[in-house]
Amino acid sequence: MGQIQGKGNKMEQESLRILCVADEEDKGLWDFYTPDKLKGYDLILSSGDLHPDYLQFLVTMAGVPLLYVHGNHDTGYERNPPFGCECIEDTVFNFHGLRILGLGGSMKYKEVTPPYMYTEIQMKRRIARLSANLMLTNGFDILLTHSPMLGYGDQEDLPHRGFACFDHLVKRYKPLYMIHGHVHKAYGHFQRERLHPSGTRLINTCGAHSIMVEKGQFPARGKTGSPLYDLYTRMQKEPLL
Repeated sequence: MGQIQGKGNKMEQESLRILCVADEEDKGLWDFYTPDKLKGYDLILSSGDLHPDYLQFLVTMAGVPLLYVHGNHDTGYERNPPFGCECIEDTVFNFHGLRILGLGGSMKYKEVTPPYMYTEIQMKRRIARLSANLMLTNGFDILLTHSPMLGYGDQEDLPHRGFACFDHLVKRYKPLYMIHGHVHKAYGHFQRERLHPSGTRLINTCGAHSIMVEKGQFPARGKTGSPLYDLYTRMQKEPLL
């Protein structure tokens, strides 16, 4: 579990404007950057496969926290992680009451297993190891992944096949959003948003895309309904934004 501090003051449960990025560095935010393009965001989420210098640029220029998971091509992060950014793999991160679960990586498609590639069984085991944590936090509001869910914006080839266990996870906890990347616009049949039967909005954030989480859509800080987690949260120093 994590908590974060930023700058300025923010009342609990106000709407949060979030910039989501993945896979392709947005030229408008980097090569042709102007200060107005990153103004007004409260948080940045990266779904992976982005150069660490790009993430460092975004977190510096936006002046807000940046949380990330790994894409299957992010092996360089082991030597050169994006400075000033927070990895949230295999944890639920609390941002002003908004609970964000990170599960990066893609389907394994090589015999020699590189970092950040998993079989369906391995990803399912990752989720199983989080069961106590998810019970403590009383679920989560955003699922941040690199790969899509099986049958929802993935492709038939093994490298771009989604995980079936994400479907079970979303059905059980019904988060507001599942944010992912991995399937690029150039692959064809790209669709930015899908609606899952659970009500969760599935967002392919290849490039850059912004979302707004409205007041009342997520629990106020320290009011998730989990007595122990809420006590722990209230005992922490009030986060700043």
